[in-house]
Amino acid sequence: MNLDAAVAAAAAIAGVCTGVIAMLAFRWSERDQARPTRSSLHTDAVLPPGVDTVLSVLRSSAVVLDEADAVVKASSAAYALGLVRGGKLAVEPMLQMARDTRRDGEIRQVELDLPRRGTGRGEALAVSARVAPLGSRLVLLLVEDLTEARRIEAVRRDFVANVSHELKTPVGALSLLSEAVMDASDDPEAVIRFAGRMQIEATRLTSLVQEIIDLSRVQYDDPLEDSEPVRVGELVAEAVDRCRQTAASKQITMATGGTAELHVWGNRGQLAAALGNLVENAVNYSPARTRVGIAARRVAAPGGDLIEIAVTDQGIGISEKDRERVFERFYRVDPARSRATGGTGLGLSIVKHVAASHSGEVTVWSAEGQGSTFTLRLPEAGAARDRERGGKHPRTGQEPGPSPVPDSGDTPDGPAGATYAGEHLPLPGVRP
Repeated sequence: MNLDAAVAAAAAIAGVCTGVIAMLAFRWSERDQARPTRSSLHTDAVLPPGVDTVLSVLRSSAVVLDEADAVVKASSAAYALGLVRGGKLAVEPMLQMARDTRRDGEIRQVELDLPRRGTGRGEALAVSARVAPLGSRLVLLLVEDLTEARRIEAVRRDFVANVSHELKTPVGALSLLSEAVMDASDDPEAVIRFAGRMQIEATRLTSLVQEIIDLSRVQYDDPLEDSEPVRVGELVAEAVDRCRQTAASKQITMATGGTAELHVWGNRGQLAAALGNLVENAVNYSPARTRVGIAARRVAAPGGDLIEIAVTDQGIGISEKDRERVFERFYRVDPARSRATGGTGLGLSIVKHVAASHSGEVTVWSAEGQGSTFTLRLPEAGAARDRERGGKHPRTGQEPGPSPVPDSGDTPDGPAGATYAGEHLPLPGVRP
């Protein structure tokens, strides 16, 4: 009996101890759950009032880090640039900047070149990163993409360098020729010869300065401010008159067709300059006793009818690698030939800018030894004017199509000609 009582007492004591231990464990668990952990500090970090709204409207990419370098807030642009991956800041120099700023509270800024995501070609993304403390626990990182700004600056530097080089050539030639004239003052024939060359260089210098002015004007002026319906026939006639003397000296036949009753909407001066440059190039780069044709037509397009003006020559042609660059400033397919013809390398660049500012485009088809066809596509006057009155900038949205040089027949001696808008034109007849 005493043994049974002892067992019962022991069991009771063990039950009480178990209950006490369970109660203590429960209390400890509650206290442990209520205590803030390292991870809960990351997730519970709260941005100061209004900061979230400000970050959402910033143009820069924004990232907010807590004291453990975890990302509390990141804009979509930050993800697009590849700054944030897996909830962490993926750029080590920026992460080190954030740690230094968190330590001493100083604002830091640096420019970095980052590899582009998804490209294995080593292309760099130029960014400017600025880090500042945000309260006592957070750090704000603002990143601005400078890639486009640097590209524009590089283009500007190249342009200035090219202009300086192009101006230096005729100016230097004029200086040398003037000295030659002075030294040959007793030789009338030499003076006449040197004076003629001085006139050539002076004309080249004048053309270069004028084309630089024209290029600057078409880049920064809005052609729609002075826009009006322009007859295509008048543009073509003006371009032909501009090159008539040069064409006659080379016995080049110039033929036009299909321009009746066609109008485009835009700045007359800019359009005349663009088409004039195309015709002038065709004449300058064509051999003697060949043909240059200028033809126009109306084509249907989703955004409204377009007017296509094609300038076709039987010149030396353009290689495939050069066709991609002919519209660049100062680029010449054949520098020696360009200088012989007085070319500045700016004419096609002006054409490209004029076409773009008029919501059009210019394309080229060419084959070496067969000639070239430059096609200028512009919105028709009626459709462009209706869209402009409706408050919209005229846009065609048309993909590049074939040149408007129409059906042609070839002969053993080469292309015979073309029928365009009901007229037979003596064009090379090569279809892109």
